[in-house]
Amino acid sequence: MAKTNPFDFIQQVRSEAAKVTWPTRKETMITTAMVFVMVVVASVFFLVVDQAIGWGVRSVILGLGG
Repeated sequence: MAKTNPFDFIQQVRSEAAKVTWPTRKETMITTAMVFVMVVVASVFFLVVDQAIGWGVRSVILGLGG
């Protein structure tokens, strides 16, 4: 692979960055909101599952021990 001097490299990076279709502020805000909503949904789901498994394990342990 041919080596490129740092100046050429920076020019190529800027050229490629100019070709990128960047999201609008509105798209970024909507995507960020959706990420937060999905984090809350996943957190609640795993909380419920964890509580259910804990309850089941405690029932089995207390049921066998009593």
